[in-house]
Amino acid sequence: MDLKTVIRTIPDYPKKGIMFRDITTLLTDARGFRRAVDELVQPLAGQKIDKVAGIEARGFILGGAIAHQLSVGFVPIRKKGKLPYKTIAESYELEYGVDEVEIHVDAVDKGDRILLVDDLIATGGTAGAAIKLLERAGAEVMLCSFVVDLPDLGGADKLRALGKKVTALVEYEGE
Repeated sequence: MDLKTVIRTIPDYPKKGIMFRDITTLLTDARGFRRAVDELVQPLAGQKIDKVAGIEARGFILGGAIAHQLSVGFVPIRKKGKLPYKTIAESYELEYGVDEVEIHVDAVDKGDRILLVDDLIATGGTAGAAIKLLERAGAEVMLCSFVVDLPDLGGADKLRALGKKVTALVEYEGE
């Protein structure tokens, strides 16, 4: 199965000229969802992972399924102000401004080996902030996994420049 066949493309969303890669259609396709989770887990064969960290919101869905399959805990990485307990935060630049991601102060233990998961890597701002946040909390990010990579936007290369291994299941050029 080619996963691109179950990923919907929505032209001009959220603004004109953007081709939005929507994985909700992959999530509703039982075979596609299962294959995506299996393929995201495969690069970890033989490695010890303590927790899976998923970036809000689609990263929660994928990360939860992967954590279940690996029999490890799950760490939600959320936008500022969404977590109920004490948090630590990392800010990152957006096209027009700054945003922050947070985790609970007790979400990871020193030395935890983490798989970072999200649906898509574009410019790498959110994922880069998530890596910095997890590492500041004492964890080690072993692998960054995405369903979709938009390589022309350079996000995966930014994460590799941070010394991280990056995998993606499909790529869309020219996006």
